[in-house]
Amino acid sequence: MNENNKSKVGKEKAPIYEALLAYRNSKQRSFHVPGHKNGQAYHQWIRPAQKDAEPKQTWTGVFTEEEMVPVRPYLEMMEMDVTEITGTDDLHHPEGVIKEAQELAADCFGAEESFFLVGGSTAGNLSLLLTICDEPESIVLVQRNVHKSVIHGLMLGGARAVFLEPWVDPGSGLAVMPSIETVQAAVQKYPEAKGVFVTLPNYYGMGADLTPIAELCHDAGMPLLVDEAHGAHYGQHSELPVSALSCGADGVVQSTHKMLTAFTMGAMLHIQGPRLDRSLLRQRLAMVQSSSPSYPVMASLDLSRRLLHVHGAEVFTAGLAAVKAFKRGLAELPRFQLLQPADESLQQGPLCGHEVPAAMPGSAGYTAQDPFKVVIYDDTGVLSGYGLQQQLEACGCVPEMSDERNVVLLFSLGSTLEDAEQLLGALRHVDESCVAEHSPTSCRSEHIVADNNRPKYVSTWNITEQNQSVSEPVVFSLQPIKETDTMEIPIEESAGCRAAEMVIPYPPGIPLLYPGEHISTKAAVRIQTLREEGARFHGISDPTARTLKVMKQRS
Repeated sequence: MNENNKSKVGKEKAPIYEALLAYRNSKQRSFHVPGHKNGQAYHQWIRPAQKDAEPKQTWTGVFTEEEMVPVRPYLEMMEMDVTEITGTDDLHHPEGVIKEAQELAADCFGAEESFFLVGGSTAGNLSLLLTICDEPESIVLVQRNVHKSVIHGLMLGGARAVFLEPWVDPGSGLAVMPSIETVQAAVQKYPEAKGVFVTLPNYYGMGADLTPIAELCHDAGMPLLVDEAHGAHYGQHSELPVSALSCGADGVVQSTHKMLTAFTMGAMLHIQGPRLDRSLLRQRLAMVQSSSPSYPVMASLDLSRRLLHVHGAEVFTAGLAAVKAFKRGLAELPRFQLLQPADESLQQGPLCGHEVPAAMPGSAGYTAQDPFKVVIYDDTGVLSGYGLQQQLEACGCVPEMSDERNVVLLFSLGSTLEDAEQLLGALRHVDESCVAEHSPTSCRSEHIVADNNRPKYVSTWNITEQNQSVSEPVVFSLQPIKETDTMEIPIEESAGCRAAEMVIPYPPGIPLLYPGEHISTKAAVRIQTLREEGARFHGISDPTARTLKVMKQRS
């Protein structure tokens, strides 16, 4: 067999999934965990007439006998829900099928080494930060608008964070990533920093070439760490932006479940280069991941990789066709506008590295838009993003998220032309409903008022609170704030105080405030605006988001 055929055979394997199939087919008696015993615990409750029928999937408030039993596909999945037994390997000391599956993943995604994550990208972000923060009060250069898991990693690591102001796209008002100038200023000011941590793409699919930042970090002897949770598909098709790994990043976290096909919580951590202590990283991963990882989740990572590895760019053909069909239809609905780079030639991902022209428009932070992240807004200003999301959901189309202005519609390799047509039908219905309820004059009038009152930054992704592009070091720790040192006040009165709790609009999970942060007037107004628009919050103790815990001022 020649090398090419060997390579193809290897790609077609899904070692973990195949091990679970073998376990299921062996019909061995389970004298080990899990306690459901391959789903057997439920079998005694299935009446003979039900065994070949699908149990009811409705819930009435009072369980019937049929509703007490999981549906058949769920019971079948339980037959493959195993633990670390002979033949299934051990995630924390892989020697067999998990080791093979991770090696195949590294080959598929272009890494030197890949690790399966069963706790989502959160586990990867935590492990990376705990690896580089190898001594008390390690300095880390961190993009300010990061996911809450990064803030938690800084707390666990007892780090000092130097926050980097993200570049804001002037066309949309959305924060993307720090400019090369901002990163350079931070690296020069803090040469002792343990690394640079950025997020790319943002929740709206906006990004830019990371190569200059990677080179800057490496020249300074620092690793570049990237939360690429929404970019697991990057670099796998000519119409997609390039991957962080191909631009030189040292550690990259991807949510394989978000934009590829793994089960929820399935993610990967990819490593390359000599700048990360991999032995320490394995130890940190064992600390933050369960010692009883989900084998169905790991098998889904295995299958997701195999689909991409074997079929390559072809797996995106149907999904991209659905996106293009939707955009063609959207052009016939002028009320709904599409977020995209100002220069239409930049719609496809830029080439990596020095092939990107230095004078490319928007080179400070936004040169690539993920085609699968379709971001729309009501150009009349009648419907906020939250309002448009509600209208779409009423029509049976559930968006990924919304903010005061935008709605994020997430397509993927699993999207179809039928999906696109239903979404267009929903938007036509929304448009027709507005025409029936509002005259063109009144719609335009509301648009003007909305524009005058709209905040400059209109996204739950945006954190642009600093007065300078590079902050002073902020100390993080696990030491809790004592209740006796806090007080609860109305949000409207919080400006000038220091926060005693996190305030995290969700999605996407970017903390507006972290404990100890000074509350600006803009931040206080921002929370009020999001609250009135119907945003959900994590972290804040008042579920209505009308009051906030702050630090008492010392006399």
